[in-house]
Amino acid sequence: QVQLVESGGGSVQAGGSLKLSCAASGSSMSTYCMAWFRQAPGKERERVATIERDSRGTSVAASIEGRFTISRDNAANTLYLQMNGLKPEDTAMYYCAADQICWVEWKYKYRGQGTQVTVSS
Repeated sequence: QVQLVESGGGSVQAGGSLKLSCAASGSSMSTYCMAWFRQAPGKERERVATIERDSRGTSVAASIEGRFTISRDNAANTLYLQMNGLKPEDTAMYYCAADQICWVEWKYKYRGQGTQVTVSS
């Protein structure tokens, strides 16, 4: 059983940066594939990025490639999402998730409550 709590969201202007964190508790994060998803109002939830257990494999959505970086610190039991060059269309609730499988879909067994990111033009 893993509990996930996101933090680091906020309001920024276009072109700015934010770093999201997801703190895991209840179990070691090292045995799970971790992911970030986001959902904007009126839109479907979409995968932002995933990272495998040992950090050797990462995958990011085309819409954020080159701007966002996913990373993890298994010793600290924390997942990160560094977001640079933010655009108004990045405005969404961001969620972290964990599971044994790196799902592309929102099928992760463990999910956080989300942190809001708002980007103004």
